[in-house]
Amino acid sequence: MDEISAGSTHIPRDAAAVPAPTDTDAERHRLTAQIGEWARSLVLEPDDLVLKAMVDEALLIIPGADYASLSIVSRDGPIRSRAPSDLVPERLDALQSELYEGPCFESIREHRIVRAPALTDPTPWPRFASSAVAEGVRSMLAFQLFVEVDSLGALNLYSKTPRAFDQAAEDIGSGVAAHASLALANAQKQGQLYEAVASRDLIGQAKGILIERHKISEHEAFLLLTKVSSKTNTKLREVAEEFVRTGALPGTITD
Repeated sequence: MDEISAGSTHIPRDAAAVPAPTDTDAERHRLTAQIGEWARSLVLEPDDLVLKAMVDEALLIIPGADYASLSIVSRDGPIRSRAPSDLVPERLDALQSELYEGPCFESIREHRIVRAPALTDPTPWPRFASSAVAEGVRSMLAFQLFVEVDSLGALNLYSKTPRAFDQAAEDIGSGVAAHASLALANAQKQGQLYEAVASRDLIGQAKGILIERHKISEHEAFLLLTKVSSKTNTKLREVAEEFVRTGALPGTITD
């Protein structure tokens, strides 16, 4: 192997060609590990806690952010502001939904990162920008979140300072957004599982009461519940819940 001389020490040429790790590299690795650990800790938590933790973590580690929020939208519904860190992002999220313009709206629609360096300069969103400036916000950064097939969202960062978000903030925010998407999707699936189990248990309790009260089969009890559900245009789970709680089926009179 070829070597080069460095004083009295011989250093392999290949080793000399490898740059030494920098403080920036070390910090990037540390943040990546921190974000990954944070995301893993949220996997089994309920939606609301995941959303708040996402916003808190974004404010903690993304440089330049004064406020943060999440915007979640279903394909058939409006954009909803979730877990805002302050009334300012809550109001500005609602305004973007109302005006159909703004960095958050653009991020969700275009599936990309949107940086608004100075909202006092000309922007593609003049109505929103003027309102944001009136709220004391001078710059924004929005990251598109993929939650589920029929649900999208954005992580929104607001700053009181113009040009507060640089490439480092964008890089760190991208990591937060990627892990946050996974954590939130897992939380939603977990919540759906809990809801399904709870529904099954309630329907089972209701069937048991009907079987005992009317001396009917399990199948007949289930048919009775579904008939009441259809007749009253009420979800089967809600019919079962009311019956277990009150002893009366919706739309009927029982002893």
